[in-house]
Amino acid sequence: MCLIAFAIGASDKWPLVVASNRDEFLNRPTLPLGNWTTDAGRPVISGRDERAGGTWLGLSPGGRLAMLTNVREPERRPGEKSRGELVTRWLEGDMDTTQFMAHTDSAAYGPFNLVLGDFQRGSWHWLTNRARTSGWHCSALASGVYGLSNGALDTPWPKTLALKQAMQAALAVDTQEEMQARLLQALLDRERAPDSDLPRTGVPLALEQALSSAFVDFPEHAYGTRCSTLLVATADSAQRWDVLVEETTHVRGAGMPLPVRSCRLAWEPAARAA
Repeated sequence: MCLIAFAIGASDKWPLVVASNRDEFLNRPTLPLGNWTTDAGRPVISGRDERAGGTWLGLSPGGRLAMLTNVREPERRPGEKSRGELVTRWLEGDMDTTQFMAHTDSAAYGPFNLVLGDFQRGSWHWLTNRARTSGWHCSALASGVYGLSNGALDTPWPKTLALKQAMQAALAVDTQEEMQARLLQALLDRERAPDSDLPRTGVPLALEQALSSAFVDFPEHAYGTRCSTLLVATADSAQRWDVLVEETTHVRGAGMPLPVRSCRLAWEPAARAA
């Protein structure tokens, strides 16, 4: 996944909202959003990378969530392990963030951003192993709206700023349907940034241009946005959380049909930290 905006505790109506696009080579085998069981026998909800077995965004019935993006550092070699397994390791485990880092060799993976959430502990963290850091870098996340692409958290790339602004505006609407419609519209934006606003990440200019839009369509390299995901948590008067996850799969050609697959979870107050 290459673009995420997420709001933690920024709305009384919706305590958690995530809007994201996953960009990938079009021929990489992928399973859509659904319920499945990890190799450790733990249930999770996510899409799945059939080549390496991991995922880019997922959550567990126990109240854990993880989101992953790659970091664009062309000079670094790929890691020994697939970054997608970081998400599944978090979802199937019960360690806190400090324990997770202590038991995970960040150098075994290519450069990444990882957002870890734990509803039971009420904790949110951003982790990275970018070249500018030595080993792990971890920051706790307070309530607010955040943006993440292929740089550090809240790096002001045009598409990251635009999606954060769309999230801020969507949180102010009256209905969940309108909020989701606005966020999906923002995720489908194909407008590329002017060259003067492009980041300089070490890739060729044509690639930098193609990657500058929220919705990436780069047929010359058989690469682009494969799916868009919306996650919305609502809370009732008893503070029971209901979480809806919807995935829109983008199929090239033939009018680009957009099937929607959704999964819904609910957590009782006892499942959350007091």
